[in-house]
Amino acid sequence: MRPFTYERAADARAAVKSASETPGARFIAGGTNLLDLMKLEIERPQHLIDVGRLPMAEIEDTPDGGLRLGAVASNTAVAADSRVRGRYPVLSQAIVAGGSPQLRNKATVAGNLLQRTRCAYFYDTSKPCNKREPGSGCGALEGLNRNAAIFGASHACIATHTSDMAVALVALDARVETLTPSGQARSFPILELHRLPGETPHLETHLVPGELITAVALPPPPPGGQTYRKVRDRASYAGGLASVAVAGGALALGMVAHKPWRAVDAEAALASGASPSEAMARELAGASSAGRNDFKIPLVARLGAAAIGEAREGAR
Repeated sequence: MRPFTYERAADARAAVKSASETPGARFIAGGTNLLDLMKLEIERPQHLIDVGRLPMAEIEDTPDGGLRLGAVASNTAVAADSRVRGRYPVLSQAIVAGGSPQLRNKATVAGNLLQRTRCAYFYDTSKPCNKREPGSGCGALEGLNRNAAIFGASHACIATHTSDMAVALVALDARVETLTPSGQARSFPILELHRLPGETPHLETHLVPGELITAVALPPPPPGGQTYRKVRDRASYAGGLASVAVAGGALALGMVAHKPWRAVDAEAALASGASPSEAMARELAGASSAGRNDFKIPLVARLGAAAIGEAREGAR
């Protein structure tokens, strides 16, 4: 691990001010992803700003009947909250489907959304990776791409985003609240947080440098059933192959793109009376494979249809 400096932020405004004024600065809270990447010398921050003790861990009711999740609330706290379990079961299920209990105890809401890909070529510094080193190429294109994207990929990157929580939040139409380096608060749909790779896969979000996520706001629960289904090679200590979040008439797919994938074609098909299988076929008509990930297309078709059926049954 390379040398770095450290400070504990006094408040959110001080944190963003320091981040905007200090070259190579990064925020840290739980550190479950960042510290690992620092040890591997994939991430090389020159300065760490600890925001983990800021008063942003509350889970609060909102006037419109929704919930606001503080950015540094732990994944465990969110998944166990009775309001989340009762009103947003898809979110609770998604979090529990994620890392181990030990990781969920430390991981935070904002950190979960900003975690980086688990692509083997990103983690292997001896291999080319445009996400890790722009312009070096994508080793996965002709290599071990079993877990590569089937939507939204480019010749520059076929990696996937691995957050379970983000997939559920996209299906729930959540909004991200931030504080910009200028001190202004802003709010935008979570679907607009992450980028597709295009020519710049190293730019993973639409956050500006130094911008701090302060909360995630959930609207009132949607009518209809909710469920989260995930497939992986084994039940623990294994990354996901694909996942589906259903929240009423909304559908989001995970581990299939550079960002959580809102299945708008499938949603439209369901709204027009198509069966779950027909709706998934409509969505997957736009999917493509990189070779070894061919199996993902029929897998997602079956997984999505099963999740839609399960959510409908739960709504009865």
